[in-house]
Amino acid sequence: MIPEVAVVTLQAEKVSITDELPGRTSAFLIAEIRPQVNGIIQKRLFVEGADVKTGQVLYQIDPAPFQAALDRVEAHLPSLRRRVDRYKKALAEQAVSQQDLDDATAALKQAEAELKTARINLDYTRVISPISGRIGTSNVTEGAIVTAYQPVALATIQQLDPIYVDVPQSATELLRLRRAEEEGRLSHDQTQRSKVKLVLTDGTTYPLEGELQFRDVTVDPTTGSVILRAVFPNPDNLLLPGMFVRAVITEGMNEQAILVPQQGVARTPKGEAVALIVNREEKVEQRVLSLDFALGDRWLVRSGLESGDRVIVEGMQKVKPGVSVKAVPFNADSSKNTAT
Repeated sequence: MIPEVAVVTLQAEKVSITDELPGRTSAFLIAEIRPQVNGIIQKRLFVEGADVKTGQVLYQIDPAPFQAALDRVEAHLPSLRRRVDRYKKALAEQAVSQQDLDDATAALKQAEAELKTARINLDYTRVISPISGRIGTSNVTEGAIVTAYQPVALATIQQLDPIYVDVPQSATELLRLRRAEEEGRLSHDQTQRSKVKLVLTDGTTYPLEGELQFRDVTVDPTTGSVILRAVFPNPDNLLLPGMFVRAVITEGMNEQAILVPQQGVARTPKGEAVALIVNREEKVEQRVLSLDFALGDRWLVRSGLESGDRVIVEGMQKVKPGVSVKAVPFNADSSKNTAT
């Protein structure tokens, strides 16, 4: 009796090749707030965890000593200006020397520079936000003494909309994709290639698409990977810096992809992927396969199978190469296939 097997007839398909990789979110902009003058914090003018705007005052440092320094310079300037004017007239009458005028002019310029510095320092007593974003906890309280450009930030602001997602991709995978492109097995739709989707830790898909910005040009020697950076809109601040996500990146299109059901592929003791097909003589033939990767419940075949091949997916246990068989179409929805 001729054994009966269930087969799937392969057909070339247009398949979008995607890569699902782990990644982490990071803020689009980060600003660590540090004072630019020494002094005592008089007031904290923001709510921790709130959104702040560019130019918003965050802290007020005691301005009194800086106002006093400004007043002192301003009070001294008029007499210096009058002295320069007198010396200019006196020089014309040869009542003073050129050196006297030069010294008076230099003293005036120095005082004007000190005035400018005093105004800048007074302005610096108002610690303002350089970016718009969400501010974290304050590391100082009112009454704390701070120093200019101190190593510890007063607070940190992060811009969360948009937000970055950094994804490591192995250099091996990158080379495989480039080789597929060179061999013509992968074509690019630049519009789709730049689109990135996110899968969150709870398994849901992030509702907004992101855009791939760049691939790094340096391989990390410790991980053997390059960093891919995508940027995502984040209007509701659903994504927070440091979150673990999975990025689905479109690498290209395979216009003539051959996909074989995973249940139709076995492994030899040497680890080679093999499949049994029913040839034109209705006999079983074994093929050695070169596989790329899994797409759902199917393998993407690099070589070994072609369009029109009938791959045995059920009944493989009772046949071997060279045996005549009766091939019937495989019905995945049937609870009991005729070849079982």
